[in-house]
Amino acid sequence: MLIPKKIRTYCPSCRKHTEHNVSQLKKRSARKLSWGQRQFSRVTAGYGSQPRSEQKKFSKTAKKVVLMLKCKECKKSRPHKGFRSKSVKFGE
Repeated sequence: MLIPKKIRTYCPSCRKHTEHNVSQLKKRSARKLSWGQRQFSRVTAGYGSQPRSEQKKFSKTAKKVVLMLKCKECKKSRPHKGFRSKSVKFGE
């Protein structure tokens, strides 16, 4: 899917339509002290196998892509609603 590098859309902080730079949101590492990560590290510590069985089959063929929109006027970033796509390319 070809997506333009610049999109003119609504900016909630400026409260008007402005031009935005578009980039793809990358997944960040999980917080080490969050409750889920503490549980996971406690269960996986020591000898033994995985705490949950591994997924055998994955039915979806495309991952969801989330776009980050950065306003050119106020420099604030916000995520755009995710959509499914096999590949994303940024161009004119």
